[in-house]
Amino acid sequence: MRISITGIQDERYLRPLSLISNLFFEESEVSLKSMLEPTYTIDIQIKEVDEIVYANATLYDKETATTFTSHYDKDLSSFQNEKERFKQWKYAVSYVYVTVLQDLTGIVQQWGLLTGVRPTKLLHKKLRSGVNQSIAHKQLKDDYLITDEKVQLMQDIVDRQLTMVPDLYELQKEVSIYIGIPFCPTKCAYCTFPAYAINGRQGSVDSFLGGLHYEIREIGRWLKDNNVKITTVYYGGGTPTSITAEEMDMLYEEMYESFPDVDKIREITVEAGRPDTITPEKLEVLKKWNIDRISINPQSYIQETLKAIGRHHTVEETIDKFHLAREMGMNNINMDLIIGLPGEGVEEFDYTLAETKKLMPESLTVHTLSFKRASEMTKNREKYKVADRDEITEMMHNATKWTKDHGYVPYYLYRQKNILGNLENVGYALPGQESIYNIMIMEEQQSIIGLGCGAASKFVDPETGKITHFANPKDPKSYNEGFEHYTNEKINILNELFSVEKTHS
Repeated sequence: MRISITGIQDERYLRPLSLISNLFFEESEVSLKSMLEPTYTIDIQIKEVDEIVYANATLYDKETATTFTSHYDKDLSSFQNEKERFKQWKYAVSYVYVTVLQDLTGIVQQWGLLTGVRPTKLLHKKLRSGVNQSIAHKQLKDDYLITDEKVQLMQDIVDRQLTMVPDLYELQKEVSIYIGIPFCPTKCAYCTFPAYAINGRQGSVDSFLGGLHYEIREIGRWLKDNNVKITTVYYGGGTPTSITAEEMDMLYEEMYESFPDVDKIREITVEAGRPDTITPEKLEVLKKWNIDRISINPQSYIQETLKAIGRHHTVEETIDKFHLAREMGMNNINMDLIIGLPGEGVEEFDYTLAETKKLMPESLTVHTLSFKRASEMTKNREKYKVADRDEITEMMHNATKWTKDHGYVPYYLYRQKNILGNLENVGYALPGQESIYNIMIMEEQQSIIGLGCGAASKFVDPETGKITHFANPKDPKSYNEGFEHYTNEKINILNELFSVEKTHS
């Protein structure tokens, strides 16, 4: 699909328009310059008069001899700086572009012109600033073309988050910790996380763990010295239970010795996502350190699917390890399911939901498959046949109904680029079992310090809310060579954000 855009030349519009085009067409090429034989030409005109931005789009379909038009205008008087004003110009262009493509294709984008990761942040911001709920909903529909269904989902999630974390807006002076373990038994075909097959890498594991212990000690010392509390700790990866029980034991001991007031941390989670890494010995270690929130991720209960995506464990192993964890005192278990895995349609996904009913984990995260740029699945996309848009949408509908029927409530949501059906990933939980870390990472109300190989830190200024990103190296060799440097860099950033003067001002 080749789309030529006339009327605007600013290259800053190209990326958002390309992302929107990909929501409608499997493969699209968008250009702001003249193209030879474009499939469609869309003329977009935009101007600002007396602090009102006006945007118009016209698309002529040669096949049907039909012209589609769209208009949008918005008052910019409340947006004072140039960055914010240009952001509204981009929204205006995106609005008219989405509208003519919806009219052309008959495809309604339930998230409208939004292509970002965290839509619920928009609603939080409006409600927190004092906007009436009904007005906030109308603004989301009018400004972003979000459907009633998705606006209501956003409101349900905001309500659950504020029920679970009533002081969500008051946690800027605390931090959460993400600890990344970059090893797995094998790497799944859809994965782009830092994850290395652990077999034959014990030397890399040993070196990595030495650096991780160092990071935990130094960051813990800084937190104690500056009286900064920890809200949550999350062990992710990779698969944190890929390392041995002895290595896990020493790691959690380091956490208890180094971090301030571990017994007052609201939640500690360990991803045990791969059932083939779970053993009675490792579960005993978790119990020893009072960690009972874990993930055991089936993704699917179809054995052929697991083989196709590179998960070298059986469906039976998932079920057996779930029961083992239950018997050994794990009282808060999350499970992940993925909609749209290769070869799966509505029938297969409904079977996975039926199998989930037999276990009833405390929380369930329903992901929609995303073709991530660096994944093996994307590099060899022709090998992985997936369901079409209508079937994906039906699967999501079935997941929504199933969770509601079984007492789960939605409590966090995020979206990804190249996600099937332009849908979303939703975390559901039995009321009171929501993951606080997932809420914190999505709503960006506080700094999250990333420790370990591939761990990304997100620093949120306690006063301005400005976000600074900082990432450790993704490969173990680079991490092992530079963990002291990266630790010091994070401490420098923390000193800027939580200086004594700022804390007590």
